[in-house]
Amino acid sequence: MAEAAGVDVEELASKRNRGAALEAMGRGAAEIGRRLHEDGRLDALAGLGGTGGTAIVTCAMRRLPVGVPKLILSTVASGDTRPYVGASDVAMMYSVVDIAGINRISANVLTNAAGAIAGMAKASMPPFADTRPIVGASMFGVTTPCVTAARERLEELGYEVLVFHQTGIGGRSMEELMKAGFITAALDVTTTELCDALAGGVWPAGQDRLEVAGRLGLPQVVSLGALDMVNVGPMETLPERFRDRRLYEHSPAMTLARTTPDECVELGRTIASKLNSAVGPTALFIPTRGVSLISTEGQPFHDPQADQSLVDALRQNIDASHVEVHEIDIDINAPEFALAMADGLHALHETWQARDGSSDDLASSWRPNRGAGAIPDRTE
Repeated sequence: MAEAAGVDVEELASKRNRGAALEAMGRGAAEIGRRLHEDGRLDALAGLGGTGGTAIVTCAMRRLPVGVPKLILSTVASGDTRPYVGASDVAMMYSVVDIAGINRISANVLTNAAGAIAGMAKASMPPFADTRPIVGASMFGVTTPCVTAARERLEELGYEVLVFHQTGIGGRSMEELMKAGFITAALDVTTTELCDALAGGVWPAGQDRLEVAGRLGLPQVVSLGALDMVNVGPMETLPERFRDRRLYEHSPAMTLARTTPDECVELGRTIASKLNSAVGPTALFIPTRGVSLISTEGQPFHDPQADQSLVDALRQNIDASHVEVHEIDIDINAPEFALAMADGLHALHETWQARDGSSDDLASSWRPNRGAGAIPDRTE
């Protein structure tokens, strides 16, 4: 494993640095797993461990493609599993007791784990001849009506739509599938993970959130879904910095804090910068009457000043010669808004397909559609 990671095992051991050793062993395990899979010698990957063993085994699991069976029996499977699962399809089973000899509890749990991974390895998926292009869509509870209507419209137009819940890992999962070549267009309605990254919420976006589709040259339609909120956990654990904000108890486990006008300015700048760098067909849809179910007039997070700060920052920073901008005077969950985004993505995808999906061509020739079929901006 050390050799596969490009390190000398004796030298690594002499440093007595557990963190460095685990990191190296994880890289080595991942490289060995990758080789075995590419050689057709790996049908499934299973492992067991505490914090260290789990870190090594799941590093190898995350390197394998989606769909390869992966199961880790772990003492840490009932806690925060994000560092281990990441954006992959790793299955984690809690060991209940530590593996300190075999007893009537561990024997049962180990048997179940063995049966589970054997069943996954032997399982075969029935023929799935769906050849429709795949769209990745980002959703939150407060943007569900919009995404549902847009998804149904895209399915009518001949697409398969995968929906990703924006809980910090949802956006990463969607973009990992773009990198893997599964998803070829993005309906990025809900960019709320950027709020948690900016304000210190519990579900932050990855560093390159909202950049992958643009970097790959994929057609993308982007909106401002749930940019009115930061997810801050249970009310009883609310950090002091959020206590003077407008709050909404979404569930016993999750409190939402309203984004401030200053944060909305920064969010607008961030989104504009990310979209301006895209090399593929890109459109931004701005709803001016609310970005979630709870930010429309009469709802708890209705804040015209914050919303206007967001829109103004986008207007000032977006490169309208490079990004289509559609400013529509309705809220994000209005059916007309959802249909406009779906039809807009279809138009971009048709353009992209006509150019064979080449990001090199698009980088030099893509220009926003201001002709027939474009939705007029409010300012026009």
